[in-house]
Amino acid sequence: MTWLLGAVLLLVVALLLGMDLLAYALYALVAVLLSSRYLAARWAQAAAADREGSRWQAEIGQKVAILVTLENRGRWPILWLLVEDVLPPEALIHRPPRLVVDGMRMRLWMLPPGGRRTLSYQVTPTRRGYYQIGPLVAETGDLFGLHRRYRMLTRPQFLLVRPRVIPLAGYAISSRRPIGEVRMTYRLYEDPTRICGVRAYERGDPLGRIHWRATARTGLLHSKVYEPSTVAGATLLLDLHRATHPARHEPVRSELAITAAASIAHALCLAGQQVGLVTNGRDAADRIRQEGWTADARTRREALAAATMRAASDRLAPVVVPTRRSAEQLGSILDTLARLELTDGLPLAVLITETASRMPRDASVVAILPPQDPAAAIALGNLRRRGWAVTALLNCFEEEEFAAAASALAAEGIEARHLKDESAIPALCSPLAVR
Repeated sequence: MTWLLGAVLLLVVALLLGMDLLAYALYALVAVLLSSRYLAARWAQAAAADREGSRWQAEIGQKVAILVTLENRGRWPILWLLVEDVLPPEALIHRPPRLVVDGMRMRLWMLPPGGRRTLSYQVTPTRRGYYQIGPLVAETGDLFGLHRRYRMLTRPQFLLVRPRVIPLAGYAISSRRPIGEVRMTYRLYEDPTRICGVRAYERGDPLGRIHWRATARTGLLHSKVYEPSTVAGATLLLDLHRATHPARHEPVRSELAITAAASIAHALCLAGQQVGLVTNGRDAADRIRQEGWTADARTRREALAAATMRAASDRLAPVVVPTRRSAEQLGSILDTLARLELTDGLPLAVLITETASRMPRDASVVAILPPQDPAAAIALGNLRRRGWAVTALLNCFEEEEFAAAASALAAEGIEARHLKDESAIPALCSPLAVR
């Protein structure tokens, strides 16, 4: 508008002073400015695009092909169009990056009327996450650079990358329910509904244990022998509060905690047991639904900023996958773990208070937490005294740090196991786990 206003003022002056040559030049300049403005607007409106992906749910290390088709739907040729398919900066700036990009996601093209161009590239995730792919940001304008237009030609789509699952060597964390579905090789609990034999009466055996038929037949007191059984289901309690995860240890420790949770959930679902998830982390999908993204921008910088997922949230609601046994349970937990982010919301002690009513007592509580939160040990102890079987997996590297936190948990009657690194995960829930 500044160019146009200046040209009109000069034209008025030239007419008043009778400067015909200058007036003719200004006529031509105003015509160029107006036509350039008109063409830039028409080119921007005529451009359309569509994005396709080979998959929108992937595993770590699995390549995902992205194909963006650009089309000129107008009657005028678009002399230049700069397009970029936006990816989240936090997924690209680290070394190694969370998304490895192979191919060009920014191109400059000329499109004839009805013409098409394709933009293709591949992304390979190196870590689990919920990645925003797009929107496609386009820039065009006149040949003189006087007028430029910016548009988002496609809505963003999201790539879900599930966490890695490490097979467990065994699972020996049981609930306090004496009647269960899992037959045990050691006698932690005996199921009175499953009689496996008869033995001689021992002093202290209750009357309900006496096998009266064997006693009447032999004339000596005999007692029933029951099969050992238990319920191996669990509610995974995962702490992802930012205050207990120092920046110097990130993202290693939080990713290790999520890998451990995914591995335990996988083992329990394979065994046909109930499993659930309770965490104070932030669900990226829920954050995007609440905060959204801006679809209109007037400059390229604003367009790129609007295309980036926001990093702040004041939501304090916990993320809960109810503890149950179903064919879809493992997929629900893995999808939730894939989207989780560190948050500054509920501390673990408050999370336990808020969600205790949603944790069934016939499943043990397996808490995966860093050792930096003393209030968490007290909250877990209160949970144990209210009837839950609680086991803590301490996510730390130093042996001294683990020993101090395990001592505080032992004072509350809670067993602690050391989640030191990925090599500790297979034996983490077995009877020979490091304690």
